[in-house]
Amino acid sequence: MTCRERRIGPELIIYQCLFLTLSVFIAAAADAPAAAATRVQTGAHEAFIVNGAPTFPIGFTSGPPTGTATPNGENAMHYLAGEGHVFQLWYCRNGAWGPQKEAELDALLREANQQGMHVVISIAELQHIKPGDTARVAELQRVVKKYGENPAVFFWKGEDEPQWGKIPADDLRTYYDTIHALDPSHPIWITQAPRGTVADWKPYSAFFDIGAVDIYPVSYPPGTHSGTENRELSVVGDYAKRIAESTDFRKPTMMVLQICWSGVAKPGKTLRFPTFAEERYMTYQAIANGARGLVYFGGNVAPCLNERDAAYGWNWTFYDRILRPVLDELRPDSPLYPALVAPDSKLHISSDADGAMDYVIREAGDYVYLLASRREAATAQVTFNGLLPDLEEGDVLFESPRRVKLSNGTLTDWFGPHEVHVYRFRRTSHGGS
Repeated sequence: MTCRERRIGPELIIYQCLFLTLSVFIAAAADAPAAAATRVQTGAHEAFIVNGAPTFPIGFTSGPPTGTATPNGENAMHYLAGEGHVFQLWYCRNGAWGPQKEAELDALLREANQQGMHVVISIAELQHIKPGDTARVAELQRVVKKYGENPAVFFWKGEDEPQWGKIPADDLRTYYDTIHALDPSHPIWITQAPRGTVADWKPYSAFFDIGAVDIYPVSYPPGTHSGTENRELSVVGDYAKRIAESTDFRKPTMMVLQICWSGVAKPGKTLRFPTFAEERYMTYQAIANGARGLVYFGGNVAPCLNERDAAYGWNWTFYDRILRPVLDELRPDSPLYPALVAPDSKLHISSDADGAMDYVIREAGDYVYLLASRREAATAQVTFNGLLPDLEEGDVLFESPRRVKLSNGTLTDWFGPHEVHVYRFRRTSHGGS
């Protein structure tokens, strides 16, 4: 158990004690030179296994600057790590890698080890290497040997948005093969832009272990980031399905969701952030469509920072008001967490509103979970069929004290546009899985 101090005012301090996931013992062992690498395993469309434990990771691209604090005075990495198994991306743009950036990465990893944070390393100029470029291959090998055993390292980041950037898929082969030859503990993650088709993306799936799409639909006018006719929030689920299909459902996927982005922050654009309801909807819709981890982009985008946050280099206002209440529902000590790391149930669930709903059924321990969200359709009652017939009633998580009743495996409840309900039913038999 870890306790942390939160200063609410000049004379009032609250000590919060919470159980953290694997990051606890990583932080405790930060100064031990023999600390082992964090081992991350991936399977077909299933939970990440981190040091042997099923895990639902939360990421930030990018996280707060090294050595900074929150407005309350707490170490920024430590504060974010309180959400559970958290990582942040470290990005080195093309042409910038050298001793200065390497020293920056070293400092970040030292702090990450001390504070229980994990890091994904992204060095752009090493991510697509042409055959015969022995100098860059040698440098990639050196980097992997140096950092592969560092306990803070979580993934390696592959080429960003390669299909949209017109990078041939085979140009990613050297990066993929070199890393896996030297580092069996860390998978390679690639994010595609919201452009292209499943067929366009398929060739790239041979050169990553984790697929993702970034999509930021909250803007004026709405949906300018989308590459499809769907310009609504539900485009998140469309792209989550697309990236999973591009891997033939053989690899885990994540979605990169919006804090802030250039499309609402550049000159001539109108600044717009997701509301709590919008962020929560996008989060659960991504999960319902297969996301096994989530990443939130834009906390460090300078034009999106108010005067207070600019001094800290990160959007703490959005985090505290909007994102943290969403992530509190996904923490390892949340009543939902067992469902987040469970495989999809073999129960065959149907709805009378298919096409207007996104949902997933999971089973863990004595509980059956149904995570359901409605697209842009009008407010209506929705009926789900195929739940276990012995289920009689259940909790609607995060809407206490509301409960729902079932009859012969059937549930009916109200849904408004972009509304999310998370149901948990205690079962008396284990016949579903």
